[in-house]
Amino acid sequence: MSDLQPSELSILLVEPSDTQRKIIANRLEQEGVKQIQTATNLQQALTIIKRHQPDLIASAMHFEDGTALELLKQLKSSEQFSDIQFMLVSSECRREQLESYRQSGVVAILPKPFTSSHLGKALNATIDLLSHDELDLTHFDVQDLRVLVVDDSKMARNVIKRTITNLGLRMITEAQDGQEAIELMQQQMFDLVITDYNMPSVDGLALTQFIRNDSEQSHIPILMVSSEANDTHLSNVSQAGVNALCDKPFEPQVVKQILFQLLEE
Repeated sequence: MSDLQPSELSILLVEPSDTQRKIIANRLEQEGVKQIQTATNLQQALTIIKRHQPDLIASAMHFEDGTALELLKQLKSSEQFSDIQFMLVSSECRREQLESYRQSGVVAILPKPFTSSHLGKALNATIDLLSHDELDLTHFDVQDLRVLVVDDSKMARNVIKRTITNLGLRMITEAQDGQEAIELMQQQMFDLVITDYNMPSVDGLALTQFIRNDSEQSHIPILMVSSEANDTHLSNVSQAGVNALCDKPFEPQVVKQILFQLLEE
């Protein structure tokens, strides 16, 4: 685990409601967070971010001048601010409304009201992403592992890359869909594939079937990252030969555990 503590985190809380802002700030303080800035809309948030870059933004979903997704996408597409972690705090529970946030790389989605356990996990995930906690493997030097990351969202690929780079993996190749991944696998060898489930043309299931049935790398470990809750789909990918499944947004400690299990077998 990391030596970084919640008290060292700098957090920007973006919330239009005075009452909610006080409640959430209070909960953050109870978790040991001392550095909290607040904003009531997106414009104010951007001004603060440019002046003093936080480690984590905790944001409501809707504002008078736009949505949290607009702010999230703006930050993730900026070289300067793409490393800022983003946590959504929302009473929205419809999966389709939250999907774009998952795909864009939030570190956590907290319900309203949330428990201290929810918040603690989100803060720990943020700390893990800011820390370097290298995988210690018996059979491999982690820095020599060749990883293929497959996702049609550049933002999602960046989140995966950031998470596994912190675990010590350096040799990372990207593919923006299953078709490109297949072409890359026909040209070079990899030690691990991390793939999204939902992708246009060739999805994660079809890619897994290709790897297991038609490639020269049929025994390679496959970690599938999915926000897909459909049991049938998950059963299909397990039968196709995926070694492990991981949710979006994923927690670095969970990813570390899964990779350790996959690579130590």
